[in-house]
Amino acid sequence: MEQRSEALQRFLGGYARLARLPPPQVRPLDIAQLCSRVHGLFAGTRFRIEPGESARVRADGDQIEQVLINLVRNALEADAQGVVVLRWRREAGHARIEILDNGHGLPSSDSLFVPFFTTKPGGSGIGLVLSRQIVEAQGGSLSLRPRDDAPGAVADVVLPLGDAMDA
Repeated sequence: MEQRSEALQRFLGGYARLARLPPPQVRPLDIAQLCSRVHGLFAGTRFRIEPGESARVRADGDQIEQVLINLVRNALEADAQGVVVLRWRREAGHARIEILDNGHGLPSSDSLFVPFFTTKPGGSGIGLVLSRQIVEAQGGSLSLRPRDDAPGAVADVVLPLGDAMDA
């Protein structure tokens, strides 16, 4: 057992070095434009935007776009027939981006953000971990919670607003 544990630690150490993200290239980023780009990548799917108020953050647009792509893909996979919604709003010095699905909800597990934990057949268990790492490197947070208004889950990405006029 001890040898297996050491081997796993060596593997995780090597993986961590490989998966180290480049530092974010932080610039002003318009949330509406970002969400529109992500929406365009999923044209023809059960995915829609509910536009929110104007909000700008200071973040790496490419990295945050990748996070949203991952979260939308997860939501579409969790909800094979319903509509996935992407929406945003400003609140208390932050922009909150939400991805809502109508799937079965979150599994009863505290392991969703644990590397290599997956609930999907053929899943790698690294998408949520890397997504959270990307968001946190930019001063934000990523969480998952059950929906209050319907079956399903909500992925919350919270990023600090980008300039004084957005505060």
